[in-house]
Amino acid sequence: MSDLSDAFLRKAEESLAGAASELTNGRYNNAANRAYYACFQAAVAALDLAGIRPPGGREDWGHGFVQGQFAGELVARRKRYPADLRGALAQVFALRAQADYKLADVSQAQATRAVARARAFVAAITARGGTSR
Repeated sequence: MSDLSDAFLRKAEESLAGAASELTNGRYNNAANRAYYACFQAAVAALDLAGIRPPGGREDWGHGFVQGQFAGELVARRKRYPADLRGALAQVFALRAQADYKLADVSQAQATRAVARARAFVAAITARGGTSR
């Protein structure tokens, strides 16, 4: 495991713990936000483990790039992760956008599903690449 994938898996686990805590404490918008970042950070680790880097030697991992490469390359093409993870990142991203930028709040049910989805997402990446600890 590289330093980058190890760091991003640690970040994903921390974000996941934050999402679970926020859910428990009834802060559903925050839970959705942290659930998305747990998935995003785990996806960055998965891409790094697969040797996929941002184009042009850049260091920034754009949301569109990470979502597209994870779903298209790692799930659909290389089949490194289960098909049910293909849309997970985009689904949790949409809920995070609602939580952060829309008038409507995230409901308890939506936050619960997002945290469960993030838990499964991070677990799949960790199982494939090892633990960050």
